[in-house]
Amino acid sequence: MKKIVLLLALFLYSIGYSQIHDPVSWSTSVEKFSDTEYDLIITSDIEENWHLYSQTVPEGGPISTTFFFGEVLVFELVGNTSEEEGHIIDDPIFGMKIKYFGNKATFKQRIKVLTENSINIEGEVEFMVCNDANCLPPTTVDLEFSIKGKLNGVNSKVTEKKTKISKNNSTVIKSKQPKSSDKGLLTIFIIAFFSGFAALLTPCVFPMIPMTVSFFTKQSKSKAAGVKNALIYGASIVIIYVLLGILVSAIFGADALNALSTNVWFNIIFFVLLIVFAISFLGAFEIVLPSSWGTKVDAQADRGGIIGIFFMALALAIVSFSCTGPIVGTLLVEAAAGGSQIGPIVGMLGFSLALAIPFALFAAFPGWLNSLPKSGGWLNTVKVVLGFLELALAFKFLSNADLVLQLHWLEREVFLAIWIAIFGVLAFYLFGKIQLSHDSPLTHISVGRLSLGILSLTFTIYMIPGLWGAPLNLISAFPPSQSYSESPYGVGFSKTGSSQSNTNHSGIPDGAHLMAPHDIMAFKDYDKGLAYAKKVGKPVLLDFTGYACVNCRKMEQNVWPKERILSILKNEVVLISLYVDDKRPLPAGEEIESKLRPGKKLKYIGQKWSEFQTIKYRANAQPFYVLMNHEEENLTNPTAYTPDVEEYYVWLQKGIKSFEK
Repeated sequence: MKKIVLLLALFLYSIGYSQIHDPVSWSTSVEKFSDTEYDLIITSDIEENWHLYSQTVPEGGPISTTFFFGEVLVFELVGNTSEEEGHIIDDPIFGMKIKYFGNKATFKQRIKVLTENSINIEGEVEFMVCNDANCLPPTTVDLEFSIKGKLNGVNSKVTEKKTKISKNNSTVIKSKQPKSSDKGLLTIFIIAFFSGFAALLTPCVFPMIPMTVSFFTKQSKSKAAGVKNALIYGASIVIIYVLLGILVSAIFGADALNALSTNVWFNIIFFVLLIVFAISFLGAFEIVLPSSWGTKVDAQADRGGIIGIFFMALALAIVSFSCTGPIVGTLLVEAAAGGSQIGPIVGMLGFSLALAIPFALFAAFPGWLNSLPKSGGWLNTVKVVLGFLELALAFKFLSNADLVLQLHWLEREVFLAIWIAIFGVLAFYLFGKIQLSHDSPLTHISVGRLSLGILSLTFTIYMIPGLWGAPLNLISAFPPSQSYSESPYGVGFSKTGSSQSNTNHSGIPDGAHLMAPHDIMAFKDYDKGLAYAKKVGKPVLLDFTGYACVNCRKMEQNVWPKERILSILKNEVVLISLYVDDKRPLPAGEEIESKLRPGKKLKYIGQKWSEFQTIKYRANAQPFYVLMNHEEENLTNPTAYTPDVEEYYVWLQKGIKSFEK
């Protein structure tokens, strides 16, 4: 029982680990100083053994405590934010003398109000806290102040946000990092959940449902005991697979997971793995774990009680590995390549829930078995369909490696041709025109199989125009972009047409190029792009992107071509696209030492831009967009993946108007 509780605790920790430590709470108030001046007071209560750093720290030290007091329109700041004396110590973590605060700290910012009306002031504080053993990541908290006539002090609402923002050691207007990838994790969970149901319908798993139900029916002395044992069995399945996700996350670590999507060797290894999984599902061979593992686990399952039930769940995972293994492997690869350390854990949670819920329900209510369809050849059909899907997904990883190396071996047309062939053959298989060696004789086609075949054929036909330049918005995240193709403007397209009609550029300046097929002028060199922006008097749109970035392609193919957005990109900003996965070596003599990893040199162009993004904007995800002026100051808060065209348009307009002021 203790082991199960320990495993459950570890599982709960994996889901909520980022919120366990919250050692600082913030409160705000306002004090009147004169008829027009007020003090904004920010107080932090710090838990014992933790300390908060000062607003000024030595270079190379921790993140300083930094304040932002909104857009200064109806008030102005009077001086900088003041703070208490605090303590100066030799910090054991950073190895330097640093000023910090313990237990409680108070900060004051004087303002001069420029209106007689009541005003609400929104602010932020970015801070970092440490104890003698470790530090927590930089955190941002929202601050709110209300000034209503004569006021001696009002506590204001404080809302915490888990977001990182630009570091600065003074009171400044700063840029906020975009929201976290909650949607990405939700997508991983949903895909994994449905993958779990797909695994349930494979020949290795589905027939085990009645066997499991029979075991619990015989072993349980009452219906209540049966329900209890079924719930423990389902929870054990979840714990086993989530532990696998935790293991993957722990082995790779956050830094490695962030590099997976652009690392050439990782992508090639993933390609080979998925090819092996696909061939296994198509029936060439089975991937099985050593039989001795199953024998030992079965012996433990005979012990009975909670431990026995747990080992029964482990036996299910081992026995069904030939069917679930490729699916689990694919999910872990996809989740890991997403760059989030919690991604594999969320993926395994979704997969295991879908697998565990039916087993637990049928074990608790054996009568439901009568409604299940009988095992048969349709189970193998599910397995083969999954094999085709894994085969198609494998080429996405090979395409990533080709894009990063810029080899142009797997350009858009070749990629689409491969997918057309895969899904075309799948359609023929579902229609019964192709049979594999382990298929049962097909006397008729079921409605479900016919529907799936029609869907596969429709998808195949949909992709064919892409060979001649059609955008294919439904799958824009998968194939290479239209600019990475044999015919970037489409077969037979004449560049003298309307594609350039909306641009004011009479020629292409040094260092720039036109992004096909919409002829958006872009720079890949930061200095040349900034120099050109100064020359023409336009703001800069920094586009931190990657050749293997899925959401970058979605933005470029689904958002940028929209008329209002395209007009801005061509005429009102200077676009500088910095590819963080550019594997071209830096010119000889231009290798620079890494500021994030002292002692190591940056060798590739992509490393230079990746470190630039991390240091300047404290972000390492792509796409990441920054609108800035000629002094390299942000015109508005940076943003990330924004599929909503209207939202992206408003963001662009806000930055441009700020530049014009």
